[in-house]
Amino acid sequence: MNYILIFLGGGLGSLSRYTIGLISEKYLPGNFPYSTLLSNAISSFILGILISYLLLKFEKEQLRAFIAIGFCGGFSTFSTFTYETFELLKTCNYIIACANVFLNLAVCMFLFAVGYKLI
Repeated sequence: MNYILIFLGGGLGSLSRYTIGLISEKYLPGNFPYSTLLSNAISSFILGILISYLLLKFEKEQLRAFIAIGFCGGFSTFSTFTYETFELLKTCNYIIACANVFLNLAVCMFLFAVGYKLI
């Protein structure tokens, strides 16, 4: 059953990330990879809530499979973050590349902590 839940959650997470990418391209200016930052940030927040509330208090394995492994795994993307940072460095956009690394780490850690402390 967990395999199915991970599959479904991952699909929903990936579709959500794709949708954020489309919206970001349309409404956010410049060559900064906003969509990856947004996806990673939202996923970190959701995971913070899940870890603090659902897993530590209830230990629901199926919910962990669906949300943490499936949805958050499909929604967040370290590989795309790495690729986008590499491309920024390759095209000599050093300041934007450094901002991307810093913001992904700082924002995601902050939102995970907020989610964790929220409950």
